[in-house]
Amino acid sequence: MAPPQVAEDAGYARFAFRLRVPSTVRTSLMAEWDRCRWIWNECVAKSRQIHAWNQNRPEGTPERTCGPAQFDRMLTEARRTTPWPAEGSSVPQQQLIRDFGTSRARAQKDIKDRLPVARRAGMPTWKTKREALPTLNYTRPAASASRTASGTPRAASP
Repeated sequence: MAPPQVAEDAGYARFAFRLRVPSTVRTSLMAEWDRCRWIWNECVAKSRQIHAWNQNRPEGTPERTCGPAQFDRMLTEARRTTPWPAEGSSVPQQQLIRDFGTSRARAQKDIKDRLPVARRAGMPTWKTKREALPTLNYTRPAASASRTASGTPRAASP
């Protein structure tokens, strides 16, 4: 029997799932989302702070930058000094920092390419508790590790 042939342009499919979870798991997931939202807002604040500093920096001083490496260090420091972010999983928090870096890089690229304002991706903004939808990204290993033997999502530890 001949081996199956794979098309050259075959790629990965991305799926989004809506979970129907018990109230205790919902509470844990919302707590995780609150931690991730706080980290996103910290990244926005740091990005704006560095931008403001670069606008008013002294003559001859090099520009400061903020990238994923700096945000990773900021996350490590926050998890070390503050018990609240450390209660949650580091995987969605790190993924959120990567998503923030991607969003910011795309916005800066659109500005550099001088796209019309209507077609630009805007700079990342605050995520408020009332307006931002709770979304968490897990990588493949974390998603498989966060499931029980029956395949149902595991609640975060209290």
